[in-house]
Amino acid sequence: MVTVYDAAGGQAGLERLARAWHERVVADDVVGHAFRHGVDPHHCERLAAYWGEALGGPGLFSEAYGDESSVVRMHSGNGPHDEMEQRAVGCFDAALADVGLDVSDPLRQVLHDYFAWATFDSVNRFEESADDVPDGLSIPRWSWDGLVRDS
Repeated sequence: MVTVYDAAGGQAGLERLARAWHERVVADDVVGHAFRHGVDPHHCERLAAYWGEALGGPGLFSEAYGDESSVVRMHSGNGPHDEMEQRAVGCFDAALADVGLDVSDPLRQVLHDYFAWATFDSVNRFEESADDVPDGLSIPRWSWDGLVRDS
């Protein structure tokens, strides 16, 4: 079976999606706040590597940038920010359209479900303090059927 990563166009396809999403969130009045301090020039490549690994692709993120703990720490300790999360998902959905995914394409729904889950349930789960994030978390994997649970 084709992985979500492959169906999304592999690394190149996810980099296009990351650039489209990034452009939208930076311009958003609410979500853009998170980027006002400056942005790493390799943010889109790093984000695409993270998404790629999560969606069944190679371990590029883990090899080059860190583990899930580093990602979760980066998003932790900022308190609740429900509106920001909602708008980030809205920007992602718009970015899916920007890269040509039709609303009827099953891949679009899977990518939306992944991003919404990652935004609401995974990377923002330690709202109070980044110090609460445990070491050694691995990047969660997502398939056509949703979150891949360890057996």
